[in-house]
Amino acid sequence: MRKFWALFTARNMEFYRDRAALSWAFIFPLLIIVGCALVFSKPDQTLIRLGLIGEIGGYNELALAQQNYVEVTEYSAPERALEQIAHHQIDLLVKKETPGYRYWVNPESSPGLAAQQLLRSLDSDKLLQEEQLSGQAVRYVDWVMPGVLAMNMMFASLFGIGYVIVRYRQNGVLKRFQATPVSALQFIVAQVTSRLMIVVLVNGLIFVGCDYFLNLLMLGDYGLLLLIALAGALSLLSLGLVIASRTASEELAGGLLNTLTWPMMFFSEIWFSLENAPGWIQSLANIMPLTHVVNAARAVMIEGAGFAAIAHHLIALLVTTVLCLLLAARLFRWQRE
Repeated sequence: MRKFWALFTARNMEFYRDRAALSWAFIFPLLIIVGCALVFSKPDQTLIRLGLIGEIGGYNELALAQQNYVEVTEYSAPERALEQIAHHQIDLLVKKETPGYRYWVNPESSPGLAAQQLLRSLDSDKLLQEEQLSGQAVRYVDWVMPGVLAMNMMFASLFGIGYVIVRYRQNGVLKRFQATPVSALQFIVAQVTSRLMIVVLVNGLIFVGCDYFLNLLMLGDYGLLLLIALAGALSLLSLGLVIASRTASEELAGGLLNTLTWPMMFFSEIWFSLENAPGWIQSLANIMPLTHVVNAARAVMIEGAGFAAIAHHLIALLVTTVLCLLLAARLFRWQRE
C-alpha cells in the first residue's frame, strides 16, 4: 500500500501543478453550460411537437399530423410518451382508439394548449377524449446537462490516463519504474484511482455550481447519480488504458483518442436525441460507453428513474470496464518496442 499511495499522491500533485489543465477542466464545461442556458432559455413557440402512440401510418386521417409546421414522433411505449408530455418535451400526445382518439395535453404548456385548439378545429368530426398531465418543464439546459458532464468526463478520462501514460513511456519514466519494486498492477491501479478521484470531484463541483446558478431539474437520487459517474469514469478510464498499453508516440495516442472521442460525441445523444434515427445508428450508439452514461444520468435527473430502470446501463459499463482492463493488462508494456 505504501507503493500505491506514493504513486497515487505523485499523480495528484502532478495534475495540481499543471495549472493550465486544472483550469481548463473547470472552465470548458462551464462555458458550454452557460452558453446553452443563454441560447436556449426561450422555448420555441412556433413548432408543435406531436406524439403519436403507434405507427404514424395509422393516423392518415388525422389532419393535424399532416401539417407542415408539426413535428411528429411515434412512440411504441406509452409510459415514455406520457413522461415527455408531463415535462413539456412534446406538446400533444394522441392515441388512436375505436372510435375516435384519446389525447393528452399539459395544461401548463402554452404550445400544448395551442395544439389542443388546432386538433379540435382541424378534426372537429372526430370523437376526442381529453386527458391532462402536469409536471415541471424540462429546459434544453436540463436535458443537455448530463451529456455535457459526461463529455467532460470522457475527455478527462481518456486523455488524462491514456495520454499521460504514453508520455511516461516516451520520456522513459516507465522504463525507470520497471527497475523499482513497483509492479505493473500497482502502477496502473494508482493511475486509475487518482484520475477517477479527480474526474468525479471536478464533475461534482461543476454540477453543484451549475445547479446553484441554473436551478437544474433533478428528480432522482443523488447517490444513484454518483454511482453512474463512478461506473462511467471507470469504463472510460479502462478504455484509455487500452490505448496507452503499448502506444509509444504521443501523436499516435492523440490520433487514436480523437478517433474514439468524436464518434461518441455525435452518437451518444449528448446534444440531440437518436430516438428517430435509423436502427443501425442506435445499435452503434449502444456499443459506446458514453451512451450508457448519458442515458442513465438523464433518466435519473429528468425522469426520476430508480436503480432498476438504469441497471442495464450499469451492467453495460461494468462489462466494458472488465473487458478493457483485461485487454489492457494483456497488452501493457513498460518500454517502447
